[in-house]
Amino acid sequence: MLHTIWFLLIAVLWIGYFFLEGFDFGSGILLPFLGKTHAEKRAIYNAVGPVWDGNEVWVLTAGGAIFAAFPQWYASLFSGFYLALFVILLALIVRICAFEYRSKIDSDTWRKTWDGLLVFGSVVPALLWGVAFGNIVMGVPLETVNGVQHVFTGTFFTLLRPFPLLAGLTTLLVFTLHGAIFLSLNGIVLYVTEQLKRGGTGRRRAGASVAPEDAHLDPDELSDRRIAGLTWGQAISIGAAQILALLPGISRSGSTISAGIFRGMNHEDSARFAFLLATPVI
Repeated sequence: MLHTIWFLLIAVLWIGYFFLEGFDFGSGILLPFLGKTHAEKRAIYNAVGPVWDGNEVWVLTAGGAIFAAFPQWYASLFSGFYLALFVILLALIVRICAFEYRSKIDSDTWRKTWDGLLVFGSVVPALLWGVAFGNIVMGVPLETVNGVQHVFTGTFFTLLRPFPLLAGLTTLLVFTLHGAIFLSLNGIVLYVTEQLKRGGTGRRRAGASVAPEDAHLDPDELSDRRIAGLTWGQAISIGAAQILALLPGISRSGSTISAGIFRGMNHEDSARFAFLLATPVI
């Protein structure tokens, strides 16, 4: 019974990982097709940037749960799929570096290099995760060697059979579709936010003027004061917009910023407040 519970828990963790990380991979895969200009590419990075690192926690937890509950499965999986998992890990590291270092140097060559590495770091895991799970479903050669059970006796090319490759192609296409839906939904949110930024609602923008006694404060301190001046009703209504992030593809920060602007905050204050709301999660 306990093994069944652990197995279901691990299944939930992997489903959560693919469900959340899928649009990250898809966005990276679509970068060269949808990002024709620097601003368009920057928008794709910004859409994924606030969430990609949190989504990686799911795979770490899933791996730890397999190690804790099924050590033989863990040993066979990580030894037999060692090369494939190493390539996935390398691609994920490259992908992380692309997010972190792309904007460090103002150079087109620098940015194009990291854009290419982001695509590589998105395509490879999207494909190989499907290949790995296709092999798990199909089965791999395991034997008892020198008294050690469940030893993988195949090679790397054993994993590249037609069915696992088809599974890999399927996950690649599904994640690409997931990324396209995510970017479409976030495009709608960003469009609404931009219209609100331009004053489309006619609401008064909080912080449009600075009181004389606050003129000596720097912008961050002024922003903190304006946020501290929110009423309970304003704070709750803006925070409740995070619920929209439960819908696949909706950005938590984007929906919160849009709600803040709608309630009269300026864009900078809304962004700071959205980050503060994420502090308990961090």
